[in-house]
Amino acid sequence: VFYIISVSASLGSMGLCRLFGVSWPWSLAAGLGVYLGTSSWKYFYIAARTAKRDLNGLYVLMRVKLALWRYMHHGSNIPSIFAQTVKLHPNKPALIYEATGEMWTFTQLDEISNGVAHWARGQGWVSGDVVALFMESRPLQVALWLGLAKVGVEAALINFSLRCDPLLHCIGVSESRAIVFGAELADAMLDISSTMSQSMVRFCTGDLSAEQLACLAAQPLDPILAAAPKHSPSPCVPPKGMNDRLFYIYTSGTTGLPKAAIVVHSRYYRIAAFGYFAFRMRSDDIVYDCLPLYHSAGNIIGVGQCLIHGLTVVVKKKFSASRFWEDCIKYNCTVVQYIGEICRYLLSQPVRPAEKQHKVRLAVGNGLRPSVWEAFMERFGVAQIGEFYGATECNCSIANMDGKVGACGFNSRILPNVYPIRLVRVDEDTMELVRDSRGFCVPCRPGEPGLLVGRINQQDPLRRFDGYANQDATKKKIAHNVFKKNDSAYLSGDVLVMDELGYMYFRDRSGDTFRWRGENVSTTEVEGILSNLLGQTDVAVYGVAVAGVEGKAGMAAIADATGSFDCSNFLQDIQRVLPPYARPVFLRISPHVDTTGTFKIQKTRLQREGFDPRLTNDKIYFLNTRGARYEAMNEELYNAIVEGRMSL
Repeated sequence: VFYIISVSASLGSMGLCRLFGVSWPWSLAAGLGVYLGTSSWKYFYIAARTAKRDLNGLYVLMRVKLALWRYMHHGSNIPSIFAQTVKLHPNKPALIYEATGEMWTFTQLDEISNGVAHWARGQGWVSGDVVALFMESRPLQVALWLGLAKVGVEAALINFSLRCDPLLHCIGVSESRAIVFGAELADAMLDISSTMSQSMVRFCTGDLSAEQLACLAAQPLDPILAAAPKHSPSPCVPPKGMNDRLFYIYTSGTTGLPKAAIVVHSRYYRIAAFGYFAFRMRSDDIVYDCLPLYHSAGNIIGVGQCLIHGLTVVVKKKFSASRFWEDCIKYNCTVVQYIGEICRYLLSQPVRPAEKQHKVRLAVGNGLRPSVWEAFMERFGVAQIGEFYGATECNCSIANMDGKVGACGFNSRILPNVYPIRLVRVDEDTMELVRDSRGFCVPCRPGEPGLLVGRINQQDPLRRFDGYANQDATKKKIAHNVFKKNDSAYLSGDVLVMDELGYMYFRDRSGDTFRWRGENVSTTEVEGILSNLLGQTDVAVYGVAVAGVEGKAGMAAIADATGSFDCSNFLQDIQRVLPPYARPVFLRISPHVDTTGTFKIQKTRLQREGFDPRLTNDKIYFLNTRGARYEAMNEELYNAIVEGRMSL
């Protein structure tokens, strides 16, 4: 449009000049001047609209980059940065456990983590060894991974919803030498106890009887830590720097079981610092962290503000919509964390006085829909939303620093090379990169959906990609010859859209994952588990949209040629092996499941028909979580779900 306007104005000015008798050379000069002036108008228009935002972004970027350079120059790491925080705020509350009201000062957190370090060293573990942590959110989880890091031991933070094979996989892929589990997960440990390596040392925190401990071959950890020395341990040898491994966080891939993403010390600092500076947090803020601590959102964006910047963080064992604002009032919280689902749950609660009596001014998270965004701010009086995008392992995180409704972040249109991320064209069905005649990727125009990629530079802590414990998984996330010959870039796997001002908007994940209840669900993983349960029956798992609900609900199409499928037995089986978010909300029972000529499951028609019983003769069932059973779908139940009268 701007090009057409520029050319039209240029030709028009030339015509007017000739009409008034101006010579051809001067007419051409006037036309060229008008063309240059009008074509650059778009640049100046964008610059005027975005200069303040971009300069703020540049300030945040440079502040984090300079701090990282300083820490790397001095040989620092996360434990040494935390030691500086302790000196600044020795008696300030660091972590508060909402479940018990227990409060640890920075000095107490430091001493407890020192005890963990001495215990770890006493076990003979050395720098580079890995210990798995499997427990519900609590301050001790922070003290454990921090204490292990003080002696160079790396924690593997395992999702406490996992059971059976996925749990064994996560323990095994990290090559953990030991596991510390919460007493509340004793049953999950019992399911895998006989399958785990007998050389795996096991410790339990919490109350278990001597008989239960013996059955699990586990030692009680709490008395050991209570008796451990509280002084700082001697430095680990060799010392760990900012580019060395801190811990592992598990992330759902597009295929297969969870992958152990490597989090190095610089990445932990970068994520926490960007959150702090981008959303203008303050040292006197109190953060309400109701997200699980095995996730980067809870453990880095949240807890990182405590360890790095000296903020007080309230750790919530499990999110509660009915208690959310009361908790914020009780602990004087000024910052809360969310995923899109949490905000919707809060909006669905009945109006209560507490929702306007809090001091919360900032909500930080991701996945907030525009309609929920504005309704959340208006109803609860929260002045600022800090929406961001970025996987644990990615090098192309973005943040919405100025509150643009619906945007998950931005990249400067006037200074695009300052932060070398791009949207590039991709075949959304296959997620294959589209390349030009030279073999390079094709950048997207504003408004055109594309795959978000980030240029890799292993010498730059903001651009490096550390990948996963599995090298094959790491290689799959790297593309070469993206911007120029012999370069490399991280492939996010997510399709976004950028508008003309550089704001970016998230699109649903393509391929073999969907997002539900704040978790990425791997369809191939769930298909494998269900197929094994059903004697290798053909199973297709996919996500279906439900009106008014974030993400996609899981649906499983199951082949049942004999008509012997039993919903009740099936539900009992999946409750044992699948976490709640991965259990199919809808079932479709069919004589057979469509496959391609190469025996790949066909999902296109299944996804299109969804759970509407009018579109198929197959039996469809709905998981009524309140009644703890699958119910046959009929038109009345279908209407209740799509109209929001039936809770999912």
